[in-house]
Amino acid sequence: MSQKNNSLTGNEHFISLTAAAGMTKAYRTSLPRLLQPDFQQAGALALSETFDRRAIDALLAQPGCAGIRIYYGLDEHLKIHAVLVGVDATNADILASATGRTVADADDEIIVEMAQRCPDECPPPSPLNS
Repeated sequence: MSQKNNSLTGNEHFISLTAAAGMTKAYRTSLPRLLQPDFQQAGALALSETFDRRAIDALLAQPGCAGIRIYYGLDEHLKIHAVLVGVDATNADILASATGRTVADADDEIIVEMAQRCPDECPPPSPLNS
């Protein structure tokens, strides 16, 4: 895994609705080909995940938080989930190991997951999901 540590500043993160709709449609139509059959049957890949604003606000409100990183994790039901953490201006995760706190403080970390996952909890139709 590359450890290129680019600063977040200066990155253009915005894309057009047309580009986003094209990407999400390509993902939906490619989904059956992306996984081995065992994972296809498990519904491993979500179409979307929705997070409550409070969770995102809590990440961004951390001292020194300059952005959000999304990791992907696998639960015991073989479903892939987005796992969000805050990052600082040096692009480092804001975690106990990175801030000098002890691992015992790890339960106090602000790490976001538990999203509304589609399927089963899908949003109303939009250009990004239909």
